[in-house]
Amino acid sequence: MRKLTRSELRQYDGKEGRPAYVAYQGKVYDVSSSFLWRSGRHQASHEAGYDLTEALERAPHGAELLQKFPIVGELVEE
Repeated sequence: MRKLTRSELRQYDGKEGRPAYVAYQGKVYDVSSSFLWRSGRHQASHEAGYDLTEALERAPHGAELLQKFPIVGELVEE
């Protein structure tokens, strides 16, 4: 499985044709196929290219929604 640092993850921001990746609890998900992540933004609250572990604790839905997206890597320390 591919290993991504936080700075590498930021390159996958969903803008200008780039894939949209987000991390949650150490796993990196490709959310590019979701219309809710168009242009790398979700509900004007979250941006692709970041670790959303803490943010999802405050979200109106749980992390189970990420299960429908492919895991493309693992988030590792710089």
